[in-house]
Amino acid sequence: MSKILYLECNTGISGDMTVAALLDLGASEARMREVLGAIPDESFSIQVQRVKKAGLDCCDFNVVLDAEHENHDHDMEYLYGHEHAHDHDHEHHHDHDHEHEHHHDHDHEHEHEHHHEHHHHDHDHHHAHRGPREVQAILDQLPMTDGARAIAERTFAILTAAEAKAHGVPEEEVHFHEVGAIDSIVDVVAAAVLIDDLGADQIIVGPITEGTGQVRCQHGIIPVPVPAVANIAAATGLPLRLTDRRGELVTPTGAALAAAVMTASKLPETVTIKGIGLGAGKRAYDPPSVVRAFLLEDARVDGQAARDGSVGPAAFCQSETVWKLEADIDDSTGEQLGFTLERLLEAGARDAHFLPVFMKKNRPAWELTVITDDAHREAMERILFRETTTIGIRRQQVERTIMARHEESAETEFGPIRVKVCSYGDIEKRYPEYESVRAAALHSGTPFTDVFQAALKAAR
Repeated sequence: MSKILYLECNTGISGDMTVAALLDLGASEARMREVLGAIPDESFSIQVQRVKKAGLDCCDFNVVLDAEHENHDHDMEYLYGHEHAHDHDHEHHHDHDHEHEHHHDHDHEHEHEHHHEHHHHDHDHHHAHRGPREVQAILDQLPMTDGARAIAERTFAILTAAEAKAHGVPEEEVHFHEVGAIDSIVDVVAAAVLIDDLGADQIIVGPITEGTGQVRCQHGIIPVPVPAVANIAAATGLPLRLTDRRGELVTPTGAALAAAVMTASKLPETVTIKGIGLGAGKRAYDPPSVVRAFLLEDARVDGQAARDGSVGPAAFCQSETVWKLEADIDDSTGEQLGFTLERLLEAGARDAHFLPVFMKKNRPAWELTVITDDAHREAMERILFRETTTIGIRRQQVERTIMARHEESAETEFGPIRVKVCSYGDIEKRYPEYESVRAAALHSGTPFTDVFQAALKAAR
């Protein structure tokens, strides 16, 4: 049976809502706390509690910041002014009714003065400015699996690209004094660890409901969807359902997480529900914001084996349909092509590669091939047209058989090494994970090949 994680976002999505839903679904809180405890920052603590939303029992994940780093994401008067003063969710929130996602990144310094008739907010407190390198440095030292690290890195890559486009600056010059603040780093790392822990074969993100109107960020009034969210949806194919509900229902962190892990946007016709998790939002909306996370099994995959108990190769693998995109390019520079390949992989390509070819008039060229799922196909084509000189893309749907896979830990003299185990019937293959081997080799000062062989021997 194919194991599916489905995120239902009918009332929006944010980082903390996603984490809460995954915890409620049964992902390992202990593992999450272990990784978060290694973050070198003492300005936060975390709370996991139960709250009521519209009478429903939900999980609440709360990043508690110290006074110096506190933000205003819970303050509806600050965010929307008087138009939302009457629009509150009167459910019980256990004295932590705020959403710790301080977003809408800006790369320049501005005056910070906001005055309200009923509230005065002091913006003179310190905000930690972090760029992509600083965020990556934090991720590098955390004890995450390779899968969790890849999710976190991809999420921040998506955020970086979206914010750079919104503010018209190179990605390396983006300073995450808001999105990269510690609360959002915690949300992204926690979600990555929990998603990896669930070990789903597919992650389906349904249409994400977004509101309309305007919202106040630290430096002014901006439209909803906020530019970062709009840019993420445009670049990755994230499915947004735009409504006339007043308010920002989708945060950049929530959108980036969804885009980073989404493999499809449509559910199979027949599924079996194995678990449900509800993650509560903090802002006072009506109806209240809740992300539902479902753990499902696709009843169509290996259905015959499930019905009659037979065991064969099909019981140890799965089939899927993917898109194969091709473009022949003879007038783009090597720098352009390298950049394009990076963009494709960051935006969700399953695989991408170049092959040398000869075109008409014997001109040497490159054939660029991209393998992607249906949810990301349009985003892949957009990148190809934007970043290369191609004016046409060939595409075809192809079916492929995938060996069943899971991760194990092999104990070696260089420490534990993550190993990917792939199986098809009686065929089994074991591959030490590159990043895990690399980290052990660098830490021990041992040649990569020696660590790799030690891990392979231990895994067998």
